[in-house]
Amino acid sequence: MEKSFQMDNLFIHVYGQTKEMGAAAADYVQGKLSAAILNRGAANLILATGASQFAFLEALQNKEIDWGKITVFHLDEYKGISEAHPASFRRYLKERILNRVAPKKIFFLNGDAANLQMEIKNYEKALETNPIDIACIGIGENGHIAFNDPAVADFKDPKLVKVVELDEACRNQQLGEGWFPTYADVPKEAVTLTITAIMNCKAISCVVPDQRKAQAVYNTLYGDIGTFCPASILRTHPETVLFLDKESASMIKSR
Repeated sequence: MEKSFQMDNLFIHVYGQTKEMGAAAADYVQGKLSAAILNRGAANLILATGASQFAFLEALQNKEIDWGKITVFHLDEYKGISEAHPASFRRYLKERILNRVAPKKIFFLNGDAANLQMEIKNYEKALETNPIDIACIGIGENGHIAFNDPAVADFKDPKLVKVVELDEACRNQQLGEGWFPTYADVPKEAVTLTITAIMNCKAISCVVPDQRKAQAVYNTLYGDIGTFCPASILRTHPETVLFLDKESASMIKSR
């Protein structure tokens, strides 16, 4: 670890290499899952997707974790695309970790459900029934957490899951990461856990590598807490750790 410090309630750990960052986050998540299993015989977990999670998910699946006692949720999904689509987050999670570790139960958010409002209602009910021990999230280039872009983020959202419109910066990020061939192919809407749902989690592991996230990290840590940078709300959560590599931490002020 190159440095570690705290901003409000938020702990920040900076690592020299992305792989080292991912391994440290996996250690933290393993600890939270193991503690929950020890305390009550089960654990509930939320997993994020995207290029930022590659190193973390690779490390997590190699940890000694009793996956047969873990229920898994995910953060979000594009509206209207099938699980077979290359950019589907359900497909991503199955291919990158879930098919390999075989959790006890998986709740998938089906953005192409025939009755999307019923899908949302059922997912909200599952979240209420299975309080989350740890959520594994990232931060978008526009400061979003899940698909809560600045224009739709609500720190007091009465909902746990909702349909949102994706802003231009968010859609350009999805294009830039290679998930879609053209900007026009990037969906305009998604189904996402709200900020309320994320902040309800007992602990949060936030993994944010890459230079392209440096401005969002700076805004998260040093700006006012507000929806112009939705991730800034993490500074108020009682148990959140932000894991960075040297590129994403490049705008952090010397301490």
